[in-house]
Amino acid sequence: MTGLFALLGGALAAALLVSAGSGQLPVPAQEVAGSLLHRLGLDWLPLPSHPRGDATLWSVRFPRVAMAALVGAALAVAGALMQGVFGNPLAEPSIVGVSSGAAVGAAGVIVFGLTFAGGWTVAVAAFAGGLLTTLLVYALARSGGRTEVVTLVLTGIAVNAVAGALLALLMFLGDTQAREQIVFWQLGSLNGSRWPYVAVVAPLVVAGVVLALLSARSLDLLALGERPARHLGVHVERLRVGLIVVVALLTAAAVCFCGIVAFVGLVVPHLVRMVTGPGHRLVLPACLLAGSLVLVVADLAARTLVAYADLPLGMLTSLVGGPFFFWLLWRTRRTSGGWA
Repeated sequence: MTGLFALLGGALAAALLVSAGSGQLPVPAQEVAGSLLHRLGLDWLPLPSHPRGDATLWSVRFPRVAMAALVGAALAVAGALMQGVFGNPLAEPSIVGVSSGAAVGAAGVIVFGLTFAGGWTVAVAAFAGGLLTTLLVYALARSGGRTEVVTLVLTGIAVNAVAGALLALLMFLGDTQAREQIVFWQLGSLNGSRWPYVAVVAPLVVAGVVLALLSARSLDLLALGERPARHLGVHVERLRVGLIVVVALLTAAAVCFCGIVAFVGLVVPHLVRMVTGPGHRLVLPACLLAGSLVLVVADLAARTLVAYADLPLGMLTSLVGGPFFFWLLWRTRRTSGGWA
């Protein structure tokens, strides 16, 4: 598996360089690398030849590709955790209401014109909405000190439906400008990413990923079934609750500045498991690299497919991810007769 991680790491590094150099002001990959090395005190490669090249890289391109890598890693790892916790290959972070709650939070401050956090208000409201919705789903699903998976999923579906109705109500109450802003936020975009945003998202994603990696062995034991896992020393309820909180943290951090980006948390873990197998000690770090790679490439396509336009990132991932996931379903059904 060392070759897989080397391949993913190399592909991610290449994608980051190409993505940072692509746009209305093209910068060759060699000069992008030269700019990075120069900041580290190493003058090994040439600096950008265009007079605005270095400033463009550091003020616009590098924050955007860094945010793409962080968001992709967060969503892919969150998806792998959800599938491990629920024991269901169709599980994804939105099941526990993070995305819908974040959308309601963002829409609420947009419609009512709230500015309690200045330019960060929408992101703060989205983050808080995602976390609070997840906690609500967990509180409603818990009974007798236990939380059954089926009850949690059904509660998540119900809360998502209510959140969807609230979102529709807010769009009805808002004016045309507010509706357009809500729709654009829901479509997802990395446009406008800045270093202060990256500085907020990065520690949350790092903390979530570290907690996920520490839980890899327990997730492997949980895959044997709840009763065998308990006999092997796993506190199933505590593990499940803790990982749902980690999923909420990762997903809320991912969507708060960028809006909703679909299918990354569903498709990437499937692709990774096809190569690594089910063991989470390999799946989780591979999802981290693969998720970053997928979203960096998707964002590059969003910026370059149409000249002088920035396509919505969530729309692009859905257009590609939907048919691709259908192919995964068809392939699995054909080769093994279904998911069971």
